[in-house]
Amino acid sequence: MSRVAINGAAVCFSLSLALTPSQAQDARQIVEQAQKRTQTRSQRYQGTLQVMQRSGKTSEKRWRYERIGSHGNSKAVLRFTAPAEVKGVALLVVNHPDRASDQWMWAPAINRERRIALQDRATRFFGTDFSFEDLEERDVDQFDYRLLGDEIVEGAACWRLESRPKQSKTSQYSRSVVWVRKDDYAFARIESYVQEQMVRRLDYTQIENIQGVPTARVMGMHDLRRQSRTVLKLEKLEYNVALPDEAFTLQAMRRE
Repeated sequence: MSRVAINGAAVCFSLSLALTPSQAQDARQIVEQAQKRTQTRSQRYQGTLQVMQRSGKTSEKRWRYERIGSHGNSKAVLRFTAPAEVKGVALLVVNHPDRASDQWMWAPAINRERRIALQDRATRFFGTDFSFEDLEERDVDQFDYRLLGDEIVEGAACWRLESRPKQSKTSQYSRSVVWVRKDDYAFARIESYVQEQMVRRLDYTQIENIQGVPTARVMGMHDLRRQSRTVLKLEKLEYNVALPDEAFTLQAMRRE
């Protein structure tokens, strides 16, 4: 569940209610099923990102993304392919099941990489509305869950859940509210909070079955503090492709 973007008083009221252990278990089972349905050995796609500023100015970036492993035990590399000023900039993310990911960014202009410190994970990734943390893959065991109720999102019946990072999971977010579709267990929306302020909303749309995996072809990340939005469209998407482990290293990131 990559990270990788409100019901006002009704949500605040529901969050204040004490849920029974069975409700907490049901919430976890929903997320476990969602994770199970997206479990793949690898993934590859080309992404187009449209960044829309509050002023109305729009820019476009493109990146190539590859991953091996899945969820809390995976490695991913994304590399910008356009425009020229960011071409070649790459991010290596090594996800762990029991703690925050390790991340390194490679900048060909200065011919060196730098490790992304935990305190910097909340910053925007190269002018997009995704933070560095949003580019991690979530694992079900890194969070505690509560079932908040049911809701329709974009015409689809969904479960609405609260997700809170466990103590071992370093996160900029205090909690998230997650909508999971009942028909295919695909994520429909994630709203992320810092204390009681919602700061980002990630919407998943154009959900298709690709090689048996329910997949959102379009993701829209809204930064509510900046009032800007980035729309990521996935193209040439493939799962379970043969990718060598040695491609997910700092040495490989520098060579390309």
